[in-house]
Amino acid sequence: MVETYFRRGFGLKREIEEDLKAYHSRLVDRIRAEGYTLTVGGITIRLAKEFGFCYGVDRAVEYAYETRKQFPDRRIFLVGEIIHNPHVNRQLENAGITILRPGPDGRFDFSGIGPEDVVLIPAFGVTVGDFRRLRELGCVLVDTTCGSVLNVWKRVERYAKDNFTAVVHGKHYHEETKATVSQAAKHPSGRYLVVRDMDEAEVLCRFIERGDNLEEMERVFRHKVSPGFDFSRDLQRIGVANQTTMLASESLAIARRIGEALARRYPNDPPEEHFRSFDTICSATQERQDAVLELLEEPLDAMVVIGGYNSSNTNHLAKLCAARRPTYHIEDSSCIEPETGTIRYKPVGRDEEVVAEDWLGEGHRTIGITAGASTPNNKIGEAIERILATRGFSVAV
Repeated sequence: MVETYFRRGFGLKREIEEDLKAYHSRLVDRIRAEGYTLTVGGITIRLAKEFGFCYGVDRAVEYAYETRKQFPDRRIFLVGEIIHNPHVNRQLENAGITILRPGPDGRFDFSGIGPEDVVLIPAFGVTVGDFRRLRELGCVLVDTTCGSVLNVWKRVERYAKDNFTAVVHGKHYHEETKATVSQAAKHPSGRYLVVRDMDEAEVLCRFIERGDNLEEMERVFRHKVSPGFDFSRDLQRIGVANQTTMLASESLAIARRIGEALARRYPNDPPEEHFRSFDTICSATQERQDAVLELLEEPLDAMVVIGGYNSSNTNHLAKLCAARRPTYHIEDSSCIEPETGTIRYKPVGRDEEVVAEDWLGEGHRTIGITAGASTPNNKIGEAIERILATRGFSVAV
């Protein structure tokens, strides 16, 4: 029988070395080797000690290029973006990989795919329904779903099997969260509710404790629950999970708050009868958040956060930074204009870009740099070069 499902790549890493070199940066390697600090003229650059591509992203990108090498004459499709970085996705399209985009209803159209085609599953994974549809088509599937995401899926499926509702801290429209909550559908008793932040968690906990805000619950969560969800019936036994790229401290705080609410609602029952919580926070996400908090303890004039505007983990890094320093979340180096001394960036909590003039100011400036887990080193290096060029400096590597 011909194998049509692959999760471990094709052993072609040496053959794709040239493709992967495009994502490397000698400047970033130099700064890391020199204690994560570079001073040129009146500018000091301080890199966070953990930044950029994580293992799961590295693996997904490598598998995509290996797939192109393994199947040079076949059509290759990618279900959505491989990761949330526009540069990486454009490079894959340039390599001849077609990115499928969801329609207005959020569903993917697989009707043009046949058994002779190859389909890449992105690092976020796909829903149970989409996976089944693809398997039924008989096409070759190359699955790059991150191991940390798979760990969350196992928890959610276990909750469903044991008749616990999965409360997932995440963005209900995010690809990963859609895939995660779909795991609950593997069992008839599977139920889920997605909570975006601590404000929504408080709405949920008030209902658990007092049950007097049903109208508010229906308004806040009506598009964030499983079909047929009954707020009175389905919130008596809860298991907490999270989108792996969320703010780790908030995920933990939400879990604690829900546990407390259930303990107040059922004071005479053992806590484990009503509440479960496991640490499903991605280690790479945690490491990058910890590293930027460490960097923020240093004297910095500003932070530059590099990564896709639709990247959840990058947005959370920007949020951490903005609470402590002037912060500029840029998609890539093109947002920095050395000739005009301006920077185009997305402020925390907003969707549109703004432009800041003379953002570097006068005198010696120390700029902190971090990047989301989907940002390749070459984009970090290019941004640093343009920061230096804003003052007329350059660096040899």
